[in-house]
Amino acid sequence: MLQDNAPKLIRSSKKDLFTDSETWYAAFNVSQPVFQGGALRSSLRLARANWQEALFSYQQSVQNALEQVCDSLVASQKDREFREQQELLTQAAQTDQLSEVLYKNGGASYLQVLTSETNYFSAELNLVQAQARGGGGSNSPSASEYHKAVGG
Repeated sequence: MLQDNAPKLIRSSKKDLFTDSETWYAAFNVSQPVFQGGALRSSLRLARANWQEALFSYQQSVQNALEQVCDSLVASQKDREFREQQELLTQAAQTDQLSEVLYKNGGASYLQVLTSETNYFSAELNLVQAQARGGGGSNSPSASEYHKAVGG
């Protein structure tokens, strides 16, 4: 009796299996990610590559910003040194003029005049050297360049 029912159950199961569309739809949905595995891996690789590209872009932006800040600080330092040398030259010129007036009126020796002239020429040379190093030129940084360099 069991043997008579077994072929009938197998046949009915096969028949139900092939006619039941819900079973095939469920099987398709279960197997679908398996067949998309290559696409999913590719999408993951693409997402990682995009993330890596964004990271490199961010790092480059940070490096550029730091370079701009550094350049602005160096330019500011050079400009400050130039202004200091200008001030020293102005003071040396005044000292030279005063020592000549004192010498003409008998209040200073000629050695003092020579010393003040030497100081004046040294100040002039220092000013030219500061200008050659890039200070005091038209490329000296402005407040807006500082603001831009620090991200404003």
